Amino acid sequence: MKALKLAVIPAALLATSAFAEDVVVDQQVIAEPVAVSTTTYNPDNGIVKNTTTQLVDGTKTLFNKAIHPAAISAEVGTLGYGGNIAWGVNDKTELVAGWNGGKIDGDVDLDTNDSYINWKKVLGDEYQDFKGTLDYKADLNNPYLGVNMRPWSNGFTVGTGVIFQDNEISAKLKNDKSTNFTVNGVKYTVDTNSKVDVSVKPRNDIAPYLTIGYRPNISERWGLFGEVGAAYMGKSEATVNVDGSVSIQDPTVNAQVNDAKQKLKDDLTHKLQNKNVIYPIAKVGLTFRF
Repeated sequence: MKALKLAVIPAALLATSAFAEDVVVDQQVIAEPVAVSTTTYNPDNGIVKNTTTQLVDGTKTLFNKAIHPAAISAEVGTLGYGGNIAWGVNDKTELVAGWNGGKIDGDVDLDTNDSYINWKKVLGDEYQDFKGTLDYKADLNNPYLGVNMRPWSNGFTVGTGVIFQDNEISAKLKNDKSTNFTVNGVKYTVDTNSKVDVSVKPRNDIAPYLTIGYRPNISERWGLFGEVGAAYMGKSEATVNVDGSVSIQDPTVNAQVNDAKQKLKDDLTHKLQNKNVIYPIAKVGLTFRF
């Protein structure tokens, strides 16, 4: 019944009377293409498909689908804030084009445990003994194209696609106590009030992603959604700078190194650049269906 309520019956009747003409060819009657409203809505899975009055003509139907999306959404998550536009293909599939990004900055006291994020775990095992502060900045730009599928024809979704990533993340670590780093099996000591600056950006332009989600409906037009998953970002380009006094604790290694600070920079850079990054995706949002 809801599908019938959404169908624009008066408009279809007017369009039929206004535009349908009978053309006689060899005494046979052929109907010209007729404007037909095919708007449908399924409250169980929240998809609106074919959301405009369309001509029964392949090219024009495809064009009308492209310029009349089924829904728009606003979202926020680990890739930034943004939104997307969705086109309903059928009851189980919709195409999605969106963008997530923005600029984020902050500072963290690594000596405390009052953060929702275990920053030492994020930074890596070599920073576990770090005593000091972390200042970070992120410039995120993530357009994406994807498909949301509803394999069970309900609110649960599986999403996949590609992110056209253009992100840059920088961090500055300043220690307030003598700090130890262990990188590639070599133990370094960085003296008090030294700094480690790191800048990282993806080497690949395209990152495939996979998510699972749930999209409950608030009303016929409005809905919520949440998604979790991951994107394979690949390897990164990294720049590392160390400002301060650095020493190596292993006498054997120390005897072979002319510049401990330069070796620490090289080791940190090498580790960052050769790490395959799998970035967690978590987002929530609000959807409006046309």
